[in-house]
Amino acid sequence: MNSTPDAIVVGAGPNGLAAAVTLARAGLSVQVHERDSTIGGGARSAEVTLPGFLHDLCSAVHPMALASGFFRSFGLERRIELVVPEVSYGHPLDGGEAGIAFRDIRRTAEHLGADGPAWMRLMGPLAEEADRVAQFAGSPLLRIPAHPLVAARFGLRALEQGSPLWNARFRGEVAPAMLTGVAAHSILPMPGLATAGAALSLGAYAHGRGWPIPIGGSQAIVDAMAADLLAHGGEIVTDSEVTSLDELLAARAVLLDVTPRALARIAGDRLPARFRARLERFRYGNAAAKVDFALDGPVPWTNELLRQAGTVHVGGTRAEIAAAERAVAEGRHAESPYVLAAQPSIADPTRAPEGKHVLWTYTHVPRGSTVDPTEAITRQIERFAPGFRDLVLASSARSAVQLESYDPNYIGGDIAAGAADFVQLAARPRLSLNPWATPAKGVYLCSSSTPPGPGVHGLAGWYAARRSLAADFGIDSPPSLR
Repeated sequence: MNSTPDAIVVGAGPNGLAAAVTLARAGLSVQVHERDSTIGGGARSAEVTLPGFLHDLCSAVHPMALASGFFRSFGLERRIELVVPEVSYGHPLDGGEAGIAFRDIRRTAEHLGADGPAWMRLMGPLAEEADRVAQFAGSPLLRIPAHPLVAARFGLRALEQGSPLWNARFRGEVAPAMLTGVAAHSILPMPGLATAGAALSLGAYAHGRGWPIPIGGSQAIVDAMAADLLAHGGEIVTDSEVTSLDELLAARAVLLDVTPRALARIAGDRLPARFRARLERFRYGNAAAKVDFALDGPVPWTNELLRQAGTVHVGGTRAEIAAAERAVAEGRHAESPYVLAAQPSIADPTRAPEGKHVLWTYTHVPRGSTVDPTEAITRQIERFAPGFRDLVLASSARSAVQLESYDPNYIGGDIAAGAADFVQLAARPRLSLNPWATPAKGVYLCSSSTPPGPGVHGLAGWYAARRSLAADFGIDSPPSLR
């Protein structure tokens, strides 16, 4: 690109690339700057343990890959191969019992026994409307829902599961544990409206469309977006850290896939002092710490159905997981931590040599933790999969602080790029009908620190780019992404 681009995007994560693709598809010249030598942000893959073992460095399983409005418009499922396991997620309990969330919700209910009808009443209507749930959950809260009845059903269930009434519906321990394992993705104390929202939306996708695993790793998703951008005249500049807007060419629009704190620093005096102060007050949440394992075989779960699950939530009962998340919120490392595990090599044989496997795991820790999580995670998995420790050929760990070093958007190890509680989901990073725009003309925030929040979905970038097209270029109709 020899001339000044129409638009510049800072950050080549999923949201930054979604913004760049949208702008380029509208006929604009687009330049993307990425501080690292590789693109991807929260969707990178690499060999970090042993040769031939391909690990996802952040995200691994992608519930939004088939549900996100951006990815559906982009036709992601036509561009890369996505495998959808029959078991979306599993949840082991002591004694070999486990909750199994099959894609088939009726099979799930049958497996839950006496609590099966209650599961159907809670999740059935949402699973049937999974795409409309995705539209609702993937939109800013300050917006009239496109499907009010679906939103009302979702809201009533969230009020129940986000309150002390969350145990009233079920008689046993398995179904509540299953919901809590999904709710814990939010890295927040429970019960709460935001945790309930995470459980219900992700749970609806688990039964409605499944939780896909990309063949070749999460990198395949961003590589597909990058290929489309380049095919439409865009440019990606790696090893290009932007510390000030003054370093950039005078484009008509600049979209930044960064945190509010970084936006305040990069934009500097172009933003009013009051707005910069608001950005500095943006709250960051609790953290994750991660371990990737290279294994000599599949995880030896006591309950064999778990060996078919793309994702396994490890942590025991609802009460145990709630206690672990409460400890983290209070600044303590949980004695019996919640562990989110993904088993991509059960569906994707390209991830490991024949007969071997990879296991992706993280646990929740206080923000800024420097503790190596390997032993805590290993011990918790061994609890439900005796013999796991003996299968480990190699491992690679990142503490919360090291996660921030890997991606500066993860402040203190906060992989959600800002606490995703109910208040801050509404005001992300501020209470506004157009939260992506800033007071500086043509400058936008397009990261997970804006609606709809965390996850690999591209929606924040898509929304920001569409706002820019209308405001800066007079293009009111979103471009086709097909």
